[in-house]
Amino acid sequence: MTAKRSATKKRRADSAKLRSAARKLKQPDGDAPLSDTDFERGHGAMLARRARAVTGLSQNAFAVRFGIPVGSLRDWEQGRRTLDAATRNYLRVIARMPNAVMRVLREAA
Repeated sequence: MTAKRSATKKRRADSAKLRSAARKLKQPDGDAPLSDTDFERGHGAMLARRARAVTGLSQNAFAVRFGIPVGSLRDWEQGRRTLDAATRNYLRVIARMPNAVMRVLREAA
């Protein structure tokens, strides 16, 4: 097994453990444990906020610059909508390399 495949397998196992632990946690007000959907919403909200924070842009400017509907961005940041896999990965790339993504989008236009 390659090192890359081994690292991917470990990340998946860690992610599964984290989801399992999160489901067992109770909300501060004593409600039921977090569902998978609620957990994903919270994770997506943090990811969307972090990607935007790295750029220092307002919601509107971020949405325009990266081709995202501003309403969707707002809903992701507030946890009203979950992120699909493609969006989650796009936001991860923006958070890590915002200037490179902006350059590629500008060149592709």
